[in-house]
Amino acid sequence: MKKLIDSLEIKDLILAGHSLGGAIIQDYYFKYPNDVSALILCATGGRLRVSPLIFSSLKNNFQEFLKNLKIGAFSKHTKEEIKNTLIEETAQINPSVIYMDFQICDNFDTLEKTGSIAVPCLIICGEEDRLTPIKYSKFFHDKIINSKLSIIKKAGHIVMLEKPREVNEAIKDFINNYKKQT
Repeated sequence: MKKLIDSLEIKDLILAGHSLGGAIIQDYYFKYPNDVSALILCATGGRLRVSPLIFSSLKNNFQEFLKNLKIGAFSKHTKEEIKNTLIEETAQINPSVIYMDFQICDNFDTLEKTGSIAVPCLIICGEEDRLTPIKYSKFFHDKIINSKLSIIKKAGHIVMLEKPREVNEAIKDFINNYKKQT
């Protein structure tokens, strides 16, 4: 990421990440804080513990994992078509790759550093997110001085697919307010 960002010579870098992507941008920020102008943290946390049941189903019964993902990653209000599309795409990924991604999440922990984030942050979460519950986002909002919390109603962990208009509006408002401040 650093090489790409440097090669593009980006001067006003706003990083956005969802779930594991949120962990990646936090890691980047803590390594290169002077590169980053703002963060958009979506359905993520400073610690991302993973249920042993997820690891077990990935190892022993991928179809069970997919069935539970459909239940656990979405709001009960989300259209079946949206859920089915994500499950179909996820089914194409080797379970060992997904397992490794969840291992990275499970080992991720920057809680002690969260309060040192000194750039504007937009924190987005689904009201019904069971994988990274609202308490994770509220923790960010409490610890990051210049932050805005946007809780999206009737959305779960895959908030950007479940409620794209609301997520895009939150991002648009955040960027417009950020530009006014700079």
